[in-house]
Amino acid sequence: MISSDTLLRFALDLASAVTLEDRFERLIRAIRATVACDAVVLLERKGEQLLPLAQQGLMDDVMGRRFNIDEHPRFTEICGAYHPVRFPTGCTLPDPYDGMVSGFDDGLPVHACMGIPLYVQGNMLGVVTLDSMTPGVFDSLDSRALDIVGTMAAMSLNTAMLLARLEQKSKHAQELLVELSEEALNKEATEMVGQSQAMQTLKQHLELVAPADLAVLIEGETGVGKELVARTLHRSSKRAQAPMVYVNCAAIPENLIESELFGHVKGAFTGADRDRVGKFTLAHGGTLFLDEIGELPLEAQGSLLRAIQNQEIQAVGKDKIEYVDVRIIAATNRDLKQEVAEKRFRADLYHRLSVFPIAVPPLRERNGDVLLLAGFFAEQLRRKFGLQQVTLSPQASDWLKAYSWPGNVRELEHVLSRATLLAKSNTNQGITRIEPMHLTGLVDAFSSQETPERVLPSPVHLDTAEIQDLKLATEDFQRRAIEQALDQAQLNWAQAARSLGMDRANLVRLAKRLGIEVTKQRS
Repeated sequence: MISSDTLLRFALDLASAVTLEDRFERLIRAIRATVACDAVVLLERKGEQLLPLAQQGLMDDVMGRRFNIDEHPRFTEICGAYHPVRFPTGCTLPDPYDGMVSGFDDGLPVHACMGIPLYVQGNMLGVVTLDSMTPGVFDSLDSRALDIVGTMAAMSLNTAMLLARLEQKSKHAQELLVELSEEALNKEATEMVGQSQAMQTLKQHLELVAPADLAVLIEGETGVGKELVARTLHRSSKRAQAPMVYVNCAAIPENLIESELFGHVKGAFTGADRDRVGKFTLAHGGTLFLDEIGELPLEAQGSLLRAIQNQEIQAVGKDKIEYVDVRIIAATNRDLKQEVAEKRFRADLYHRLSVFPIAVPPLRERNGDVLLLAGFFAEQLRRKFGLQQVTLSPQASDWLKAYSWPGNVRELEHVLSRATLLAKSNTNQGITRIEPMHLTGLVDAFSSQETPERVLPSPVHLDTAEIQDLKLATEDFQRRAIEQALDQAQLNWAQAARSLGMDRANLVRLAKRLGIEVTKQRS
């Protein structure tokens, strides 16, 4: 039952929340205070996708997921309604959060589920989903009261999103930044996932240089996503409607580089049996992305320099000069300054390319981004392999966070791809759950390079060599971690839950299941 006083408090909470920086988190906090539940998620609708804005009660990686509405029957039903949708106990429709409720790491599916569509003037802004492990907990709620909650939440979300846009535009005007194009935001293949300070700085630099039409040199280790950065730059530039042409400088035979870049006419050399248009011509009006530029031989660097300096090219075997208008974006995993110092790269070409250098941070420096990326890849793999749900166990998440990722984002994607395939055989109730044993390659790396304490939160220590039963070992670790958190919090459940990154109610339930009882003293 939702009383008038509860609705009044809800309205007051919403009014105070929209002007604050953590407005989305406060909005779901207000909803949760009004409607009791174990998990609540606020999702924004972007085309045919739902993107999480804030959540409580689920695993952290949910914030990195992008849900295609037509692939999730419950989301489809919620988005097709104008009033709150309560799914009956025993509903057979797969739940997008099955196995993701924090504190229930044994794959127990959600028992009660409700979704509230958020509309303003007929336009759907997003949805709020509420989940509970208690069957039928939402059945007795008054429909009229839920409609009021949905209407007030939608108006608050609309205001919060408007304020967020205004703040962003103001910031951009002050710093001469531009927003990423809508296509870059909506296309899964070009989304830069990450909320770390290193990624925020990178995104700010991209927004600053994207509209400036300057040459950009992208530097970074192998696997950090340099091509994705280049694609984002192009899609956010004034040339977004023109093509971005990709050239892998390391893959072109030395004797064919000029032909590849500038084109050739029939008969220009042995094997030239027809005219060929070069990459510069194809990129006219758009962007030319020169990947692995550090691999380009010195002999070819002079020709490239002239083309960039004068914006003119000459096809092999052709007398006529052709003028082109291209923006150059180059990328390398080499230290080009060092290459210049050692006479392996032309200094004049380096300065032409690095008008605005951008360093892409390695994954080990992107604090907090590993689980977001894991969630992003997990959702992609779920669709790719036709699975109902792909989740990470808390222990697997710990392993991912502790690993140093020398191969960066590319290595993370490959590790999760293998892990998903290995975990498919252990799918339970439609949930494919990735455990540490499925993270092939990481176990040997930890045993040879890392200390076991890095895998598990200190000072709790688990000797993996002594593990005989994974389930018992997992429960033993959870029991000790909870007992330690309670001791440190002086038996304060809320404080212990915060230290463990859990919801208080879920922590109490998990402790009860593990046989931990607290009176005046922990027993």
